[in-house]
Amino acid sequence: MITNELQTKNQTLKSIAQQMMLAARTAPKARGMDNLEIAMIEGEDIKKVADKMRELGNKFNAPGIIRDAANVDQAGIVLLIATKIKSIGLQERCGFCGYENCIEKDKHPEQPCVYNTHDLGIAVGSAVSIAIDNRVDNRVMYSIGKAAIEMGIFDKDFRIAMGIPLSATAKNPFFDR
Repeated sequence: MITNELQTKNQTLKSIAQQMMLAARTAPKARGMDNLEIAMIEGEDIKKVADKMRELGNKFNAPGIIRDAANVDQAGIVLLIATKIKSIGLQERCGFCGYENCIEKDKHPEQPCVYNTHDLGIAVGSAVSIAIDNRVDNRVMYSIGKAAIEMGIFDKDFRIAMGIPLSATAKNPFFDR
């Protein structure tokens, strides 16, 4: 039996994306509180996200988002990682969010807790490290996350997201910008 790499590429890419999801989930989090949601997009749903990105790019006159959408069109899989923005309930004074403490921050529910956004960054870095270790082309894009939030892919409590398109081709499609 002879198996050509092209016959296994999608399955391999999906397997690596699943490992990335696990790496994001197990990444360290402030106070051990898990405020993340992680999803994988495949097939026609990738086109829906790219179309939403183009819509946002036109709405905000942001050619970079339209360029990112063209990159997403070339992805085999897109990973999404989102976070809630609620406070983590510190008793002591922190102030990193701009308020004296979590009690004051909670009076402003639209203000993100810096620890959740920090945890999101660590989770994204952890996921991307798996892609890199497996030589999968990728790029972190806020524009994918914005489209996912606007599309309602996540529950309304998840307000900040990042997307990571994945590709396994001879040339990385995410860096021809």
